[in-house]
Amino acid sequence: MSILSRIRELSFSRLWRLGWIGIQNPLMVWPTFKATKKTMEICDALFGKAHHRNNSSNSFRHALWNILICKNAFQVMNDGEKAISWAEKITSLHEKLMPNNALEEAMDLHNNELGRIYFGELENTSEEEIVHFLKLKMDEAIKISEVSEIQNHRHNLVYIV
Repeated sequence: MSILSRIRELSFSRLWRLGWIGIQNPLMVWPTFKATKKTMEICDALFGKAHHRNNSSNSFRHALWNILICKNAFQVMNDGEKAISWAEKITSLHEKLMPNNALEEAMDLHNNELGRIYFGELENTSEEEIVHFLKLKMDEAIKISEVSEIQNHRHNLVYIV
């Protein structure tokens, strides 16, 4: 699904929230859009449409998205902590604007957080190295069936199906 088609699905109030974040942070709109688009291109090339399901390729996508937002935000802000904070803000907002059930939301938020953590290890690496790193992490991803299980896997990507 394209980025624009996801935006078109938003209600007026949700679209307003997204727009307001962009107005407050105009320099971050383009870097975030670029990271989102690149994430989808990479995941479509690697996994086809499978990354839209709650599987291990979805965990890869969420982690990659956060890493790329952090990298792009860092180029603008020149501050790693601010870049990570921005990525958390925008990806957490995404979860609120596009709600899932509790398990799916917890999985996405967990994988988003790991992406931001991985950024610290990967901030000076190439896109190809990031993809390779995340493929290895994806191979170690843990299947969960309850939100409480995430606490037992703080250092692993998680997935549902």
